[in-house]
Amino acid sequence: MTAAAVSALWTPRRHFRLPAEDETFLDASGLRWETIIESGVRRVVVHDYPVPVGFTRSTVDLNVRIESGYPDTQIDMVYVYPPLVKANGGSIGALSSDHFDGRSWQRWSRHRTAVHPWRPGLDSIDTHLGLVATWFAREVGR
Repeated sequence: MTAAAVSALWTPRRHFRLPAEDETFLDASGLRWETIIESGVRRVVVHDYPVPVGFTRSTVDLNVRIESGYPDTQIDMVYVYPPLVKANGGSIGALSSDHFDGRSWQRWSRHRTAVHPWRPGLDSIDTHLGLVATWFAREVGR
């Protein structure tokens, strides 16, 4: 069965709704995504997210926690499955494990700063995934 056929048969979980602009962005991305609540924790899972050349794989699943109060409350960090490994064997700092949805995810402990804070009304899943892409690219360059 082709990837397109599998995708056509796949029914995403939608345990909770996101703001309309987030759902529009995710739908337009062409990536498969889900909203999942487990043990009271809400997460958005994006499947087959492309990562830059320099890792041992080209795509991963990733998730972000959606705190109550989002979108006024920031999204922080990113969780990756399977774990990313640099192709050159170099280490990646500030990682730990996080169990969710039956898998052990690699938590990237990366945070916004006082210089680049979360901006309620402006920041969203779109801007956070842009930040995630920057973290991945920066790590490959180290």
